[in-house]
Amino acid sequence: MSETTKLLAAVVGFFVIGFIMVGANKSQSPEQMEAASQIRTYAAMQTMANAKCPLAIKQHTGEQVFFPSETESDKDTYITMKWVGENKGGFKTASCTLSLNLGGISELIIDGKVIIKKKV
Repeated sequence: MSETTKLLAAVVGFFVIGFIMVGANKSQSPEQMEAASQIRTYAAMQTMANAKCPLAIKQHTGEQVFFPSETESDKDTYITMKWVGENKGGFKTASCTLSLNLGGISELIIDGKVIIKKKV
């Protein structure tokens, strides 16, 4: 076999393997597609909460927060993040609930005082 024939066989083999891999990945069961959708939904909620909640807390307390100390969620419709204040003279606790149905913060509680409360 010449070098050109070997190269041509390698390229054709590469494309055949690629088509087989793509075809195999497209046949997902409904359960697999539902699980993937739930993971994407939860990741989107976490991303939105990590963007909106720290800004709302900073707006009302003047303190910047970074990582929540606790997170609660049903992984489908809401996520609640809780922070513990680090600075003396600042807030002690903050809780921020983001509702996917509202597309934003549905509840913000700082030191037991309700700052934002929206009906879902």
